[in-house]
This record gives sequence, C-alpha cells and structure tokens, in this order.
Amino acid sequence: MNERKRKVANIALKLFIKKGFQQTSIQEIIDKANISKGTFYNYFPSKNDCIAEILEDIRYDASQQRVALQIGKNPQDREVLIEQMTILMRLDEEYNLRTLFENILSSNQADLKKLVLQHRVIEMEWLANRLVDVLGEEIREYATDATVLYFGMLQYMLFTLNLTNSHFSLNELIENILSYIEVLIPEMKKKGSSMLNSFEIDLLQTNVHKKVTTKPDLMEMADQLKAHIDFNEEQQDLFDAILSELKRDRIRKIVVEKLLKPFLILFEGTPVASQVQRFTNAVWTYLKTI
Repeated sequence: MNERKRKVANIALKLFIKKGFQQTSIQEIIDKANISKGTFYNYFPSKNDCIAEILEDIRYDASQQRVALQIGKNPQDREVLIEQMTILMRLDEEYNLRTLFENILSSNQADLKKLVLQHRVIEMEWLANRLVDVLGEEIREYATDATVLYFGMLQYMLFTLNLTNSHFSLNELIENILSYIEVLIPEMKKKGSSMLNSFEIDLLQTNVHKKVTTKPDLMEMADQLKAHIDFNEEQQDLFDAILSELKRDRIRKIVVEKLLKPFLILFEGTPVASQVQRFTNAVWTYLKTI
C-alpha cells in the first residue's frame, strides 16, 4: 500500500472505530481525507474492500516484522517467540483493532465477519506452528489446543488488567502466560488426548483462504531486484548463491537459511534495504512451506 493510499486507509480506520463501520459513509471518509470520490474508488472498490485491505496490511506488517526477527536465529529461541508474539498485540493496540472487531462481529456483514475469522485463524495457525518450533515436534498434536488456551488466558487477563487500570509489561504478560502453557502441555500429553481433533482443525483451516508464496513469486521478486539494484561483487555472489539453491529440484533449506541473514546485512542502511528485506522474508516464508 503506497503512502497516499495508506493515509486514506488510516483516516477510514479512525472513523470506523469512532463511529462504527456501518455508521461511517464513504462520503465522510472522502471529506475527512480531502480527496475526490474518484480517488477513493481508485484505491478501494467499496467500503468492505477498504477495511479488508486495512486488515491485510496490518497483518502483513506484523508478518514481515516477525520474519525479520526470526531470520538467522535458532527456531527454538523462546525469547524470539515472545518478542514475535508482542508485535501483533502492539499493532492491535496502536490501531484499536479490538474495538473494530467487536463492531464488525455485531454487524450483519457476513463478508466482514469472515475477515475477522481469517485474521484470528491465521494468527492461531502461526502460533501453533511456532510452539512446535520452540517446544518440539512431539507437541504438534496438542499445539492448537495450547494456542486456544493461550489466547483465552490472554484475552481475559487483558480485560481484567484494563478494567482495574493495572500497570503491566506486555513482554512480561506474554512470558507468564506462555510459561503456564508450557506447564499444561505435558499434562495434555500425559492424558494423551486433545479437545480439538485433526478433523476439526482441518475444518477450521479450510474456512480460511490465504495466499501462499510460490517459487514463481520468488523468481519474480528476484527479477525485480536485478532490475533495480546495482549489486556489488559480494552482494551479487550471495544473491546468485540463493537463486542457485532456489532453482534446484530439491532445495537445501539449511543452505538457503544460512545465506539470508548475511545477504540482508550487506544492504543495511542502503535505499534498497526494505526491498531486499521483503525478498528475504518471502524466501524464508516459502522455505517453511516445502
């Protein structure tokens, strides 16, 4: 989302939260943003598309920050997981998403309700997979149950802390709840059963449609880098090495993962750093799907 479009989206989001989604008209957004009706419809075909792009943009920002934190780090690093878990929460607070979600869920907009469902299910899938990364493959059967318990604890703990005007550290709160989950998972394993079976989890996931990064997507991004960046010799060597691995029939994931962080570091402080960051993040995400 470019800066002008993002500015309009931020104005729309503030109006949605202040007045309610259904109570906010497109004309009000146009007036507040000081743009023409044609400009709004050039950015967003409808009000629903506007909120859909806002949520997608926030989730994309969170995913990019999370991937950047994880690149080059041990997947089992618990501190990295805690820091990753705070990212979306900070964005939720910054944009007051809880108020927006409550407003949408109380509406009669089925498409918008599905967007909220998608937002939450993708977050659950991410955390379940990261719990497996940190705690080991043997907990996979119980990871979704643990994720649901985590979010339930978090929601009501935040509700109570806010209701009582209690001061708290987000990192400390997440670390404490995560430690409770780490105690509960062995009990789940001991009983040998989970509340959510694989069929129920699959059913939940089939209701969520998300774009998966493909190898052609990566090649297209690589072509864009080649067209816009004048690599020095060291940058070119690492870039060629990454592409060479990605073009193999059987990609050696461990080799590519070792190359990404050094490649990213070579562009720190340069005008193209964000473009390179998007490419390395996309590669990292793709490796997790194969």
